[in-house]
Amino acid sequence: MKEEIKHRLQKNETWQRILYMLFFIFIYGFAKFLIFAIMLFQLATLVISGKTNEQLLRFSQNLSTYIYQITIFLTFVSEQQPFPFSAWPDGVPDKESRYLDE
Repeated sequence: MKEEIKHRLQKNETWQRILYMLFFIFIYGFAKFLIFAIMLFQLATLVISGKTNEQLLRFSQNLSTYIYQITIFLTFVSEQQPFPFSAWPDGVPDKESRYLDE
């Protein structure tokens, strides 16, 4: 049993995955801060102008999809690495990225 664990820990793929996960945990934390900043800005925009910023709404949707992609990567639902290792999301998540092995 210990030999199996030792063998798994010696695999480069395991350590690469760990490094990518640490990188995306950092990005995830920054994205959460960004969501909070967008929320405050949209609230201020709504109070001042009576409507939300349309461009920021599109960015918010893409950022939400990006956070979703990070989450499914971190929880091993997907092996697809999010941006910057793939394209920045545009809109809602693709059907392919929603489920594993469909």
